[in-house]
Amino acid sequence: MRRRLTALALAAVLAAAPVAAAPSAGADPAPAAPAGTGEGPWSAEGAQLVDASGEPVRMTGVNWFGSETETYAPHGLWARNLEDMVAQMAGLGFNTIRLPYSNEALDPGAEPSGIDFELNPGLEGLSGLEIIDRVVEEADAHGMRVVLDRHRPAADSQSPLWYTPDRPESEWIDDWTMLAERYAGDPTVIGADLHNEPHSTADGQGACWGCGDPERDWRLAAERAGEAVLEANPDWLVIVEGVDCVPGTPAPECGWWGGNLSGVPEHPVRLSDPDKLVYSAHEYATSVADQDWFDDPAFPDNMPGLWDAFFGHIEHDGAAPLLLGEFGTTLQDPRDGVWLGELMSYLGEGPTGVDFTYWSWNPNSGDTGGILQDDWTTVDQDKYAYLEPYLLPPGGGGGGGDGGGPPDGAACTVDYRVTDAWDAGFTAEAVLTNDGSTALEDWTLTWTAPEGVRVANGWGARVSQDGGTVTASAPDWARALEPGASSAVGVQATGPSAPAPDDFRIGDTACATA
Repeated sequence: MRRRLTALALAAVLAAAPVAAAPSAGADPAPAAPAGTGEGPWSAEGAQLVDASGEPVRMTGVNWFGSETETYAPHGLWARNLEDMVAQMAGLGFNTIRLPYSNEALDPGAEPSGIDFELNPGLEGLSGLEIIDRVVEEADAHGMRVVLDRHRPAADSQSPLWYTPDRPESEWIDDWTMLAERYAGDPTVIGADLHNEPHSTADGQGACWGCGDPERDWRLAAERAGEAVLEANPDWLVIVEGVDCVPGTPAPECGWWGGNLSGVPEHPVRLSDPDKLVYSAHEYATSVADQDWFDDPAFPDNMPGLWDAFFGHIEHDGAAPLLLGEFGTTLQDPRDGVWLGELMSYLGEGPTGVDFTYWSWNPNSGDTGGILQDDWTTVDQDKYAYLEPYLLPPGGGGGGGDGGGPPDGAACTVDYRVTDAWDAGFTAEAVLTNDGSTALEDWTLTWTAPEGVRVANGWGARVSQDGGTVTASAPDWARALEPGASSAVGVQATGPSAPAPDDFRIGDTACATA
């Protein structure tokens, strides 16, 4: 769908590190982490991102692609409702959406497709840009942040340079200026990933880093576009990816497209506000291509040294924050699980770890598959188990209510419906409505699972099952449910989809069923 790479010999840049084992997919969730999204716009203090109050924040997000393709809209909307999809992302603990788009998708007359308007009635008649607006609005409703990723100039293919004969640099910068102005004052959108995976070409006319040619030097182009973005929206982060090949550095000469930042120490990106600069790299497993380093006898102990040389030095040296903007795997090769466990350990835990957005949410990525399986609903628990301990949920915390009793006069209704069913399990949604006169603070909804039903995961709340009792606790982005308001809780479960539970409760208060 997106990138390819240049496979080259590995130089001797080794550093030993322990192998991180994948956590068990059935393990209990990790304790709630410190705040991931913070308040207001973000900036950098050295290698650390901070929110408007100076508190450390971190992107632990996921890529949701599609707006860069001929659909001009995120994929999967033919199978799911947009709001439900974003709620599931947030419920799983992802706090950021990296949203690829193409300049073509922003063109007047570019008509989105691949959307079931019965499932998404609010999207009918919208332009590609207006659908991006809707993703941003829904992310905001769940306390998430959004990074806009200019993935391609046109919808049909990736480009090594930031411009093409049909899409000049001026259009690239004008579109970024338009987007920066459009989302000015909205802290949900935190920044601009200026161009996806600049890279070299066989004829020597592709992207370079620090070569000085204004038509090829990606570092110089990033400065031009970055200044335009900051002039239009001083709150935004300017995110600059690497290239693939940088001769004459301690790193191997070439690596993944967009993944080589070894030229930064000699040729750093210079912005008028250096506290808005973030460098970004991409890193992949053997499911994308079998690089030499995967066959090295020292694998996986060779990987931390390789990552240091390509991109880790950015954060180690305190030059700027580092975002691992794409990384992913099908987990089909045994080495891939070792690679992913080692990489997550390398990125680190908590708000001071390296920022990341996993590729991808979508199951239809040919290189990697997705967090979701082919039904666009079921979570790939094997992949998620590697990521879950490192996620900082939207607004921090992720853990929900304290299980306290509801206020006097509490009343509630639950509308429960099965949304999909198959031989071994089902997905369902329980929409809780506050029918009382007082807000439900830190609410906890419980019900009894029918015999043989086991909840595997949930979204829209922090969902767990203990014995026969299912508990859905208020997420941090919606801790208070105001009178008349509703909140949807989604679950994926194994077992029979009927009968439906009917004993929903908020504390000691029984809820009516719709």
